[in-house]
Amino acid sequence: MSQTLLFHFSDPHFGIEDRDALAWLAGAVARERPAGAICTGDITQRAKLREYAAARAWLAGLGVPLALEPGNHDMPYYDLVERFRTPFARFEALAGEVASMPSLPGVALVSLRTTVPAQWRWPWSDGVIREEALAETLAALGRLEGDRRPKLVTCHHPLAGRELGGRNPTIGGEAALMALATAGAEIVLSGHIHKPFDITHEIAGRKVRMIGAGTMSHRLRGAGPSYNVLRFAAGGGLEVEARSFAGD
Repeated sequence: MSQTLLFHFSDPHFGIEDRDALAWLAGAVARERPAGAICTGDITQRAKLREYAAARAWLAGLGVPLALEPGNHDMPYYDLVERFRTPFARFEALAGEVASMPSLPGVALVSLRTTVPAQWRWPWSDGVIREEALAETLAALGRLEGDRRPKLVTCHHPLAGRELGGRNPTIGGEAALMALATAGAEIVLSGHIHKPFDITHEIAGRKVRMIGAGTMSHRLRGAGPSYNVLRFAAGGGLEVEARSFAGD
């Protein structure tokens, strides 16, 4: 049966990256040759130029089409002038060089930016759904009306927890998830929490599946490095394989 194979990883945090885990992931990409790979943010640790250079070299070396999301760590940390004036300039320069995901026959990809340079709370690392960002994503989903491919939204921060209506560190996340589901999104990929998860919510009679990837860095939070393998069958079904790195 024909299928579209994608790899989903997140939070490599170049600067404190786990090089053994990255080599493990790169080896799997070389062997299995997915249609593309998706990284859902925190590509760098402090958005330093040398961290972006290391990320650029490794990502380009994968040799497959890429889709990238910016994470909260991908905006300048020490240069506050740049952080507030052009917070995503370094990320966008990287994406312009290495991100090249084509239109795929088995799945439609749509981006949702959940990172902001500052907010009226602490920590600034948590997600915020801006009206403009959500409107852009909903407009992109609207342009896919009638497209029978599964619609997948990529973002950095999880939009909701295991239970709707519970504590949610992403401001506006649950409302965004509901809007995305109503607009036809079926899958939302994210990272940020450094633990893999796979949660399905039913919203307005529609099912939307939230899938999170762990980290590929030494910044661990109760789980080791991991990534996801997504297999989209020709009929529209999705099989997710979560792979964990055992190291030596």
